[in-house]
Amino acid sequence: MTRKKLSNQDFSWTPELAYAVGLITTDGNLSPDGRHMSMRSSDMQLLETFRQCLRISNRIAQTQNNGYSKKPAYKIQFGGVEFYKWLVRVGLMPNKSHIIGSLNIPDEYFRDFLRGHLDGDGSITTYQDRYNTFKNPEYVYTRLWVRFISASRPHIEWLRTTITKLCEIKGHHSQSKVYEDHPTSMSVLKFGKKESLKLLNWIYYQPDLPCLIRKRDIAERFILRPHSGMV
Repeated sequence: MTRKKLSNQDFSWTPELAYAVGLITTDGNLSPDGRHMSMRSSDMQLLETFRQCLRISNRIAQTQNNGYSKKPAYKIQFGGVEFYKWLVRVGLMPNKSHIIGSLNIPDEYFRDFLRGHLDGDGSITTYQDRYNTFKNPEYVYTRLWVRFISASRPHIEWLRTTITKLCEIKGHHSQSKVYEDHPTSMSVLKFGKKESLKLLNWIYYQPDLPCLIRKRDIAERFILRPHSGMV
């Protein structure tokens, strides 16, 4: 089967393209050959959405996982010299994990990019905190955390600065050993419940946006309910 490539064109920013760039920033790869790119995930729906955003029809194939997940992994490879050059102008490059810094993302499309970043290497965590129920059975609190991770500290610092500028929340930046078997710590940007509520409403600003559905399902519980009275 002949692998199709992106058409050579002047790539203009759209919510779909910005989301795809967020995914490439986290889980994508630029080949050193200057023309090929790939995207991998353990979630087939995410790759289907990525493919739709770029309007490509390349095959999604099963591949080896990264060693930190027991789930099957999938990968899509595609080519396009002009798109590759465009991504380099945005600030991406081969072997970017530890050296990536700030990216040239227009403010107008940053929240779409950030949603892709969240779906690639971020997490939305919620749970019921019953720690103080020994004092009173009604002391049950819903906890919510939104987290972004990267092997590059400058990239996380840029992410935090831009989120603060556009969404007016700060989060907390730290170094943490995210994966138990990973030899080095990662940079983590973490938001508590109050800021997470604002952030989630900002990045899921309308229905039917490209996203990882299982993460949006978690966010929907907080997007659709009133914020007042929540602890």
